[in-house]
This record gives sequence, structure tokens and C-alpha cells, in this order.
Amino acid sequence: MDSAAPRVTDRAAESVTSQILDLFTGLAGAVDWSFDHWYLLALAVAVTWAASEAVLRRLAERASAERMALELVPVRHFDPGFEEIFRRGVQLARASTSMPWWAPRRAKAVQVRLRADGSSPLRYRIEGPAGGERLLSITPFGPDVTVKRGRPIVDKPRQHTVRAEFILRGKLTSPLRDVPLAPDPLQPLIDAVSDLRTELGDLAEIRLDIQRAPKWALRARRLQLMSAARRKERREAQRAARWLRQDAGGIEDSMGWQLQQLLKDKPGAGGAGRRLVMPPAPRRVEPAEVLGKLADDDHLVRVQLLVMCASNTEGRAQARLAQLQAAFDVFGGRSRWAMRGWRLGPWRVGADQWPSRRSFERRWNLGHCQPPRANWVRLEELTGLLKPPTVHCRMPLLAGDLPTFVHGDPELLLQGIYRGPDARERLVATYAEETLFEVGVGKAGGGKTERALAQAIGWAHAGGGLMFVDPHRDSWPRATTFLAHETLMPRIALIDLNGLGSCPRVSSWNPLGMHHGQARHEVVEAIADAYSSALGWDDATAPRAITILTAALAVLVAVNEAACQAGRPKDQATIFHVRALLTDAAFRKAALAAVAGRLDEETRSWWQVVFPTLPPDAFAVVLNPISRLAANPVTRAFLGQPVGVYNIRTAMDSRMIVWVCPGGNGPTDRLLTALLARDLLRAVRSRRDTPEEQRVPFRPYFDELITLTGASPETIAAMFEDFRKYKCQVHGMTQLLARLPTPVRLSLVQNASTLATTAGSRSAIAPITAEWGDSPSPEQVSTMERFEHYVSMNVRGRRVGPVQLRGPHLDKVFAAQAQPQKVRTLEHAALANADALPLSQVTELVGNQLDRVTAFVREHTPAETGSASASEYE
Repeated sequence: MDSAAPRVTDRAAESVTSQILDLFTGLAGAVDWSFDHWYLLALAVAVTWAASEAVLRRLAERASAERMALELVPVRHFDPGFEEIFRRGVQLARASTSMPWWAPRRAKAVQVRLRADGSSPLRYRIEGPAGGERLLSITPFGPDVTVKRGRPIVDKPRQHTVRAEFILRGKLTSPLRDVPLAPDPLQPLIDAVSDLRTELGDLAEIRLDIQRAPKWALRARRLQLMSAARRKERREAQRAARWLRQDAGGIEDSMGWQLQQLLKDKPGAGGAGRRLVMPPAPRRVEPAEVLGKLADDDHLVRVQLLVMCASNTEGRAQARLAQLQAAFDVFGGRSRWAMRGWRLGPWRVGADQWPSRRSFERRWNLGHCQPPRANWVRLEELTGLLKPPTVHCRMPLLAGDLPTFVHGDPELLLQGIYRGPDARERLVATYAEETLFEVGVGKAGGGKTERALAQAIGWAHAGGGLMFVDPHRDSWPRATTFLAHETLMPRIALIDLNGLGSCPRVSSWNPLGMHHGQARHEVVEAIADAYSSALGWDDATAPRAITILTAALAVLVAVNEAACQAGRPKDQATIFHVRALLTDAAFRKAALAAVAGRLDEETRSWWQVVFPTLPPDAFAVVLNPISRLAANPVTRAFLGQPVGVYNIRTAMDSRMIVWVCPGGNGPTDRLLTALLARDLLRAVRSRRDTPEEQRVPFRPYFDELITLTGASPETIAAMFEDFRKYKCQVHGMTQLLARLPTPVRLSLVQNASTLATTAGSRSAIAPITAEWGDSPSPEQVSTMERFEHYVSMNVRGRRVGPVQLRGPHLDKVFAAQAQPQKVRTLEHAALANADALPLSQVTELVGNQLDRVTAFVREHTPAETGSASASEYE
């Protein structure tokens, strides 16, 4: 038994050894077979990889089909803080995981799209999983950013397209440059697309995909970095030890060291031998120092940055990509954005070439995020890209923001000349239906009147009607050269009250005239209000004067109504017959008797009871302004004719171009201006009898508002408040906004669709720049060159500007429309359209008008009641 045991043990050992040998033999055979049939293994690996990739792509495409899009539109004063932007980044990172569990990682991303296609300087759009829409719809930016559902974007194919993918270069663990929020970090990108031209098919788009960092990839990267740092530290330690030994050996082999050792040695003692050199130990590797921004898991994401530029013009897409590449350099520090690929001489191999192009287009079209291994960033590094443009961003003016002026287009209103970032100039305009009221401020000679003239001439050539009121008359000879067209002459009328020349021609207007079918109470109210406004009357300071004038006007208007109904409009009374009605007893008795049945009971009672008790000096305050009007032969001729041609309501409805030039800005001229302004207000309000869709647009232009509003401040203020309802848009120009009466200034600024200013003193400009939030500042505006304007406008329901424009010069903008040889023909036609007659002829007619009116009222006094009616007004 004892001898058998060793034999069993030996057999077992031999069996184990045999098995081990068989195992090694099998492994050697497998290795040999693999070596001989390596292509089969490679094929199996390729098939497995291709199958898994196909499955992943299919799942990713399915997940991408459920993506949503949000458009973010900031207000002009949008100014977020760092904390608000950071919270938005946290939302984006969290929303990237709002996908089904089966979705591949490449589909779990949120995309920030910055797009410039001409519709806006830079559209800001968020695309991501449909499950993250609720999270992303409520932003930390509050009401300063409007979030709306984004529609799918379909681009037309362009002839030239370039693509680029940006990766982080430099030290992997170093952050990007900390770019301040003011000025806006997006400013370089917006500047890069500021010269984009839609008509050339220009397009630029940046897509930033944000994906939460996978834990396993982050651990692997950290392990790799720590291992590399330790190896580097050991190499450094070994190198230092080697140099230390070399230095020590060199010292010991030197003659000086040997002599020193001989002197130190005692007699009979052995040599000291070589000294021991201790190599330096490797320095401890600090994880925080080595890992940098990868040290902490919090708010660490992977990003993919793709850029695509396109154009129908060769070279523009490549130039745009170079501009964007330069813009991304702003974010560079020890780590920077660089284009992926390499350069071979004049050729660059990147996302536009095989094999990268197919991968780029797949990720671009499907929104898949497969970032390079180096693209690790913290959310605070992306602060500049996680928000729309802020108030600190200088936005360019694109063709889509402000339309280009087209001569003869009735939908456009010329505003000025805009010089783009690429030094191209174009005439810009606003939409006529949106330009309700316009205000131009600036010093004398700054170009505000020239700009208004260019706008008025453009509107006239487009078929629009207008009224240009110029107390100085300088605008008329300036405009005639460009209005002297056969198609315009029948629509132009000149009301010139300056009395220039040896035989001036004067038009006619009877404010009391009833031949145009006005309502009596409206005519009385308009004239009484004009007097009160020009003379400073109100119910507290001059109640008796207002009552006397109103009663006198009521009688004369009734006389005129009777004359028109009798078919004798040339027998109408004028404003100058107020004197006769108040001071001539015979005329008063005849007039009151003739219209007794047309007056209301209260008016008749006043003439019967109150008027006889008034002292003669009570009429002076009423008659004095009328006497001043009569003392001027031109004013007397204009207002003293019974059948006035001037009818602003008819001019509005027939698209007339009416040029009104009052004689000056004295007290008499102010009264006349007040009458004209109040009549315009009455005429516009009378359009309530016309359906809104049938009201013809009309544009009054008021030059020198200080002069005009001095005569009738409440009337001008009411125009800026009421005219919009009746499709009458007012344009006003003034040197000083502060000198306007308070009601006019408040109504004007409140309702202005367009606000413009030229250079001037800081105190004069400050009220305008204050409306813009002092951006630009008064200092910037005051140093502008002549004919330069800062203008804010309404376009498609939103404010554009203030933007700097150059005022249009008539000789350049309308050079093709200049007809200097037809100016004299135009002047004759304009006076003829206004039925202007020689002053001497009109003066004789006006002098005989009282006799005609007296004869008419006597003829129309009822015979049976004539004596009784006359006695009532003794």
C-alpha cells in the first residue's frame, strides 16, 4: 500500500503536466491559426462594429425625430447677470438627458443654433429632446426674453458651401479665456456676419451641441492624465538624478577636489573614497493641479462646435468662415478653438473633404453630438454662448431689418442713407403704413429740412398726397426742380402769402365759406378755437371775447349757408365782416333778420338780450386781430374772397400736393397759421364720414414747429394724438424740443413712430437721447458731421435703432428726377391749381364784398316779418 501511493501521485502529476502542455499547445495552435487567418478575425470585428454602429444610428435617428425647437427673442434692454446665464447652462445640460433610456448617447444633447440669414443679425435658437421643452421654455431670463416655438428651417441650396468643425487645442485641462459680459461676448460673431447680403445667398450658422459628460469617460480621462503626470514626474526625477550624479562625478574627478581631499586626509589614514550621492525622490502629483478643470464632476460637459457658411457667390463663404474663425479667437487662452483637420500646402483637409464630410453632414442634419475627445469644458467657459445678444451688443442693420428704398413705391417712406460695415451705402426706408408720426430735431443747417423734403418728394412721386407748411418759403424753390413732372403738375397747388414780386398772385380761402358742404357748428368751432389759441383766450381770462366772437361767427356762417343754398356762393360773408356785424347797426339788423330762422333759440336770445347791453369797447379785443389781418393786403386778399379755393379736405381725398408758405412769424401770421391748423384738424376729423378702408393716406409736413406751435399749441398737440385714426400722418421739424409748448412736446414724443436728430448742443439733444436711454450719448450725437442723423424707427411692429444715417441730398438721391427746365411751368401750374389771381384784381373784389353781402341779406329778409325782426335787434 505504501508503494502504490507514490505511483498514484506520479500519475496525477503526469496528467496535470500533460493537460498544461495540451493547453499551451492549443493556445499556440490558436495563435498560429489566428496569424494565418487574421483576415477572418478582422472581418468578424468589422462586421460586429458595423452592425452595432448601424443599430446605434437607427436608434439615434429615431430619437432625433422627436426633437423640438425654441426661438429666443430678447428685448433691447436685455442685460442678464452671470448667475442667470449659468443657471441657463445648467438647464441646457439637464435637458440633454431628457431622452428615452434606449436612446444612444450621441442623441442626448441640446443644441444652440446661432444663425444669420438676413432675417435678423443673429437668430438664437435652442433645439433638443422633446422631453426637455417644458424645462427650457421657462428661462432664468424672465420677461426680458420671449420664448416661442420654433418652426422648421428649410434652406435653399447654395452654390458654394464650406463646413468646419472646431476643437479645443492647447492644454486640455486649461479653461478658455474668461470673456467679460460687457461688451457682449457675441459681438465678434455678430461683427463677422454684419456684412451678410441676402440677395447673394449669404448664410452663416453656428451650432453648439452640449452633452453631459459620461462618468466612465471622465474617469478614464482622469486616469490617463494622472498616469501621464506620474510618468512625467518620474522621468523628471530620473533626469535630475542623472544630472546630479554627473555633476558629482565631475566634481570628484577635478584636480581641485583631489587636492582638497589630500589636504584633509590624516597621515597614515586611508583615502576617503567617493561620497554617496542621494538621487531626488519623485515629487508628489497633486490631482487638482494635474486635472485642472477636469478635477470636479460638477457642471462639466462635452461640446461639439460646427460651423457652416454658404453663398451663391464664389469666395464669400470662405471669407465668412475665416471671419468666424477669427471671432472664436476671442475666447482663446491657454486653451483655444481651432479648426479640425490639417493643411497640406495650399490645401486644407477638414470637414469639407472625405471622409469627414459625411460624418459632418449626418451630425449637422440629425443633431447628433459626437464631440472630439478634447472638447471638455465647464459651463462657465460657455457663458458668452448660452444667451441671446444683450444690451451691450452693437447690432448691425441688415436689409431684412430695414427695407431698401425703391423710387415710386407707395409702401415705402425714405429715411436716409445707411453705410454698412462693408462700406456699401443704400437708401433705407420705413413702411408708410407704420410711420404714423415723425419728429426731426437739430440745429439750423443740420439737414433736417432737406431730409423732410427728400421724403416728401419721394412720397409725391409714389402717388401720395401731402401738405408742406414752411413759414420761410425756402423749401418751395428747393423742391420745384424735382417736382416739375407732367404727371405731378395737376396735383400741385401753391399757397404763397409772401407777396413777392411786382405783381404777386394770391389764392383764396374763406374760413367761413359753406360752399364745400361743411357743418355750420364745425366751422364756427374751428375759427373760434383758432382765435382763442393764437390769442391766449380761455374761459377764465376772456369769456366775453369768446362769446362775442362765437355769436358773430354763428350769424355769418348762417348767412353763408343761406347764400349757398340760394345758388349765390359769391355773396358769402368773410372773416372781415365780423367788424360790420358788430359795429354797423344796419348790416346787423339785416343779417339777423335774414337768418333768424336758422339760428337756435339761445343765439337769438343772446343777440336780443345781451348784445344791446355791451359797451362799445367790449368789441375791441375781438376786432383788433381782424384789423391786423385786414391791414396786410396779401392776407386781406387771401381771406377776403367769398368763394375760397383752398379746401384741405378735398386735397386729402384727391392726393393733392399742397405747399403753404405763410408770410412770416409775427402776431398776424401766427393768427393765420392758427386758422389753417385748426381747419386742418377739422378737416381730418371730418373723415369720420368715410369708411376706414376708403380713407386716402395724407402727410402734413410742418417745418419750424416752434413758429407753428406758438400760434396754436393745443391744435398741433391734438394732431399728434388724433390723426392716426384718420390715416393722416404728421411730420414735424424743430431746432429745439425744449422750446415747444409742453402739450405739443409730450404728445409728439409719446406718439412718434420715427424720432431723428442731427448734431447740436448737448442740452438741446439730451431730451432726444434720453428717449433712447442715452445710447448714443449726447456727446456722441453732438460731434456728428453735418447732414448726419441718429434715427429710431418702427419696422414690422418693432423699433429699429437708433441707427446713424446720412441725410439724403436731393441733388444726389433724385438726380434722375431733376427737371430744372420745367420749373417755371410748374410754378404757373401750381398757382393755377390754387386759383391764384393778381393781388390788384383780388383787392378790388374784396373791397366790394360787403355791399354784395348786404344786398343779399336784404333780399332774403322775409317781407312780412322784416320790420318786426329788425326792431327786435335795435
